[in-house]
Amino acid sequence: MGKPKVIVTRRWPEAVEKKVSELFDATLNTGDTPLTVAELQDALKTADAVLCTVTDKMTAEVLGVDGKQAKMLGNFGVGFNNIDIEVAKAEGLVVSNTPEILTDCTADIAMTLLLSVARRAGEGERHLRGGQWTGWRPTHMMGTKVTGKKLGIIGMGRIAQAVAKKAHFGFDMKIAYFDPYLPDPDAVNKAMDAESRGSIEDVLADSNFVSLHCPATPETRHLMNAERFKAMQASAFLINTARGDVVDEAALVAALKAGDIAGAGLDVYECEPDVTRELTEMENVVLLPHLGSATLETREGMGFRVVTNVEAFFAGKEPPDRVA
Repeated sequence: MGKPKVIVTRRWPEAVEKKVSELFDATLNTGDTPLTVAELQDALKTADAVLCTVTDKMTAEVLGVDGKQAKMLGNFGVGFNNIDIEVAKAEGLVVSNTPEILTDCTADIAMTLLLSVARRAGEGERHLRGGQWTGWRPTHMMGTKVTGKKLGIIGMGRIAQAVAKKAHFGFDMKIAYFDPYLPDPDAVNKAMDAESRGSIEDVLADSNFVSLHCPATPETRHLMNAERFKAMQASAFLINTARGDVVDEAALVAALKAGDIAGAGLDVYECEPDVTRELTEMENVVLLPHLGSATLETREGMGFRVVTNVEAFFAGKEPPDRVA
């Protein structure tokens, strides 16, 4: 039998593409342009596996195409809300993701955003590059101290725990969190002297920074809305490295304009790659282009994890990261 045919929907790190090409009959996206609905449908009809990314919308329209040859979707990303999982199951498609590998790098980006918005780093760099800096003075660009403050966390999975660890042990921050699904809260509480709260509102009420780490589900869509921004302290900052639609961006803009919160640091957006224009015009907002896992080590690790899952599937074994 020949090698399984796979289609890779975007450019992946060079070392991963080389491995994919060695193991499979691979079609690579050398132009790195997003595939259209018709192209994704065609990929499902002509390949044995489609190696997609979190930006590929694998909807019912795509997955339900007639004449499918594909038997597996190897998703490049820990999140898989880009895939209609129920439809994938109904269509007999196996789906895998890439957990664990991106934990530390995404946590690093959360801390980058937290520090940047608190200390006005983005604003300060624009100020300097724009030739506006006239020298040090006692009242220039005063920000917010991070060390010793309270970090509120919504969702306490692997990435959130990595953020809490960096914040607590690196910056002596106090940790409060809400996660009704955490299997062993006592262990987390003991490890970082953290405090589990009974509701999101309980976390928002006295946190100086609020970092979001919940998955994108119908239940978490617009979890941060107008009411919850009002529940935050006016001096508090929102950090989001989870998924964009967890935040109602229109409500966030309104809260920032009204002074309900002091600022925000975002790496993900509700309608990526489109970003609400008002956010780009605000100095108290730090914006990054979805860089959470964007290190060579992590992106290579994610790609090799996809390869491991696809290789296992075609060897008749259970993919280690199967989600459907």
